[in-house]
Amino acid sequence: MADDQNMAIASSADVVGVRRLVRSVALEVGLSLVDQTKIVTAASELARNALVYAGGGDVRVETVRNGARRGLKLTVSDDGPGIPDIDQALSDGWTTGTGLGLGLGGSRRLVDEFDLASAPGKGTTVTVTKWAR
Repeated sequence: MADDQNMAIASSADVVGVRRLVRSVALEVGLSLVDQTKIVTAASELARNALVYAGGGDVRVETVRNGARRGLKLTVSDDGPGIPDIDQALSDGWTTGTGLGLGLGGSRRLVDEFDLASAPGKGTTVTVTKWAR
């Protein structure tokens, strides 16, 4: 299994690279095709958010274990403006941009574990985990 991998997010090409990396690791840990698609979609949304709202960031892709279970843990962080109201940001339809407002809330629904830490002026870190079934 691959070691933990870090990747900078500074362009749209990097968002595509994040998708490829996450798909590869998801396959390695044994995620089903449906779960691979879910974690890749969440990764794409989170990486895109870091690029659009913070001008870029970093992603860390880790393989994790919980007993016999294997999974993929993804941490996307940025040094952007932060999120003043996390509950509002997680609600469907709310956006500060031109999107549908489904990114954070949608990402949360696609994964098994979701944690978002953010504060105005402090950046944002989103950690998600998807477990193999």
